[in-house]
Amino acid sequence: MTWDDFWALIATLHGEATAERCERLAEELSRRPVADIVGFAERHAEALYRLDQEFGTLPVIDLTARFGSPFPQSSDVFLYARCAVVAAGRAVWESVFFDAEKFAPYTSSERDGEWLLYVPDKAYELATGNEWDRRTRYCFESYSNRDGWPHLRD
Repeated sequence: MTWDDFWALIATLHGEATAERCERLAEELSRRPVADIVGFAERHAEALYRLDQEFGTLPVIDLTARFGSPFPQSSDVFLYARCAVVAAGRAVWESVFFDAEKFAPYTSSERDGEWLLYVPDKAYELATGNEWDRRTRYCFESYSNRDGWPHLRD
């Protein structure tokens, strides 16, 4: 799957990864060849992997910790924020690399993009009738991009 094809499918979310929109995307993807489902999963994992960097140090924008201090993102919140950025589309995804502050709004609890994580698995299951124990070239889990977190290197 090309990047253009991936972003065209993401555009069907209209900027938000709600449960309903992600379900429709999974259904649309399931009508394509399994190779497209795999390709979508690969592009999605890579898009998330590339965002796995200093954006994780930004606080959650709409929460505060004790005594009003910034509330840090957990690894899960950071993953869901990265999903929200991807769901917002190619222009947003590309823009955050040039201005980290453009990532900040996606740390909001209102912008949770978790549902996007399940699209490839749901599409595969709809297409084949089987669960998918998938592996992708890029790990999208938070802090897995060693280049994005050079201070965490051994």
